[in-house]
Amino acid sequence: MEVAARATHKVIGRAAALLLLLAIVPGTAAAQSYPSRVVRIVVGSPPGGVVDVMGRPIAQRLTEAFGTQVIVDNRVGATGLIANDLVAKAPPDGHMLLLTPGSFVVISPHLNPKAAHGSLADFAPVTQICAFHYVLAVHPSVPAKTVREFIAFARAKPGLLTFASSGAGSSFHLAGELFKISTGIDMLHVPYKGSPPAVIDLISGRADAMFISLAVVQQHIKSGRLRALGVTGSKRDPLFPDVPTIAESGVPGYEAGGWFGFLAPAGTPKEIVDRLNAAIVKILGTTEMKDLFTAQGMEVITSTPEQFGAKMREDYAKFGKLIKAAGIKPE
Repeated sequence: MEVAARATHKVIGRAAALLLLLAIVPGTAAAQSYPSRVVRIVVGSPPGGVVDVMGRPIAQRLTEAFGTQVIVDNRVGATGLIANDLVAKAPPDGHMLLLTPGSFVVISPHLNPKAAHGSLADFAPVTQICAFHYVLAVHPSVPAKTVREFIAFARAKPGLLTFASSGAGSSFHLAGELFKISTGIDMLHVPYKGSPPAVIDLISGRADAMFISLAVVQQHIKSGRLRALGVTGSKRDPLFPDVPTIAESGVPGYEAGGWFGFLAPAGTPKEIVDRLNAAIVKILGTTEMKDLFTAQGMEVITSTPEQFGAKMREDYAKFGKLIKAAGIKPE
């Protein structure tokens, strides 16, 4: 009887120790079996856009790395907040991720303060995947071939020039507002419902200028339907090395751009976040993926989850100040 009792106590003791271990390191068991079903990468943009060009090859390679299907799920609307909301409310187990431009998480919440989800606190950073800048493109009818000439023309005719954007509060809109503040010029902002209709009106001459991703308008620049005056990054773009930066064209310190990155729901175990980070960073380190991003006017840039979280907080504060300075009101 005593031997049996001691054996029983030993089994109970081991079980208790195991439970204590699992309590100390929650998520370890889940991380070891991750992924256990289909992983969905949610994007807030329509199929065929830039995010698809990047997201689908990454999903394919994650499928190969994990041995489990990884798919892209397009959830369009409300400047990314529909996608944000879906992922923020998902179980924090790594099976639903958000691939998003920075504007959807560091700008949209400022302009939609009543949104149920979408703040930085709703997400666990995984990794940044790239950075990009914009180009100041004008219709050929605008009598300016350089940034300096454009500024001089705008000063001579305050409020006459129009600049289009993909929507009020978009990153392209804020690039224009920063340009106005940095140069002291007055331009009329014309918001559109997305970049395609804005670019169409720019090409037709119904809008004078636009800050837009270089990859979106590079063919129109090459054909002469649009004129590139300057890029918004800290260095020239390899796609158009003859186009100077705006900073070197008489607006010192001017810089505007964006990024894409992966987020998971807040509370996702660190082991799962770290595994996702390692897999995605490895994929993006290949020459094939770097070339793919370069062709889209983007530079592959990865980070640790901690570095990515710090960048998001920094950008959130920076854009909040810019929105306030530009007098852009929440919707």
